[in-house]
Amino acid sequence: MPEGPRRPRRGATTIEEVARAAGVSRQTVSNALNAPHRVRPATLARVTAAIRGLGYQPDQSARSLRSGARRTIGYLAPVDDPFDPNPLMAGFLEALVDAAGAQGQRVLLFRPVPPTADPSPALDELVAARQVDGLVLADVVREDARVGHVARLGVPFVTFGRTGPGEPQHWVDVANDAAMAAVVRHLAALGHRRIGYLGASEDLPWMAARRAGFLAEARRLGLSALVAAGPATAAVRALLRGPDRPTAVVAGSDLLALDVYEAVRAEGLTVGPGGVAVTGFHDTPLCRHLHPALTSVRLPLQAIAVALVGRLLDQVRGQPAPTAGVELACELVVRGSSG
Repeated sequence: MPEGPRRPRRGATTIEEVARAAGVSRQTVSNALNAPHRVRPATLARVTAAIRGLGYQPDQSARSLRSGARRTIGYLAPVDDPFDPNPLMAGFLEALVDAAGAQGQRVLLFRPVPPTADPSPALDELVAARQVDGLVLADVVREDARVGHVARLGVPFVTFGRTGPGEPQHWVDVANDAAMAAVVRHLAALGHRRIGYLGASEDLPWMAARRAGFLAEARRLGLSALVAAGPATAAVRALLRGPDRPTAVVAGSDLLALDVYEAVRAEGLTVGPGGVAVTGFHDTPLCRHLHPALTSVRLPLQAIAVALVGRLLDQVRGQPAPTAGVELACELVVRGSSG
């Protein structure tokens, strides 16, 4: 049988062959692999095409020894219940792995033992062993001890969640207040003038921002804003029994929206047009499986992950530290629960 085109054996092609095929120097190929921001876009495209065409596979261990870079990002996993996992953070982890992989990086998942223990020793051990080039922290709260500890270690890091004014501004977050204001405008456009709100602990900065955004926009539009107080289902039922019964209820998360559904039905009312409009926040998969399907705010998880990885790698490569965080917009996904 006639021979077809031969595929290069893994590792058989050398960096010199790539350089010749692309018409560049060996150093340019090395820059394209290790510091692509230093290479002109047209040259980078030529080198990339040569790498793919020849099937070149760089020796990652040798590169790490030469450069000291591990091409690995450490992610301190938030505490979660394996029997009732947080779908939002699971989606964020998927997005983080994809964003890191697109930059030739791996993600090392770790947490202290037990998970509720102080994470400082686990962070110290990971940094001392030089297993990662930088760290990603999520679910960052006010005066978060992890942020101060990592800053003192001097390792590159980024956070999903805002850091304080006196801390490094390496954060990426969503505009929670603006997203909630968009929810209020959506309900007002449907004719709702009395809107209830169910939130969680305001010790969580994202929950505090959502409540503030709700109240500010309701006030601006001249709406009656009714805030539920107390255990979730009972608090919503109390609102629905009141003299100024809301025609819509905004929940600070999709899970809280489940409590609203329960409260509405317990009062003999229906969710959706002709009944009580309900909205959530996070757009987790359960939204599509409720009846009616839940209107919710979708977080841009992929954009968050890309921004985090980019800001982290800038630090690893010695770029100037950012002086401000990055705030990303959310998307309101309208479904049957709000008309």
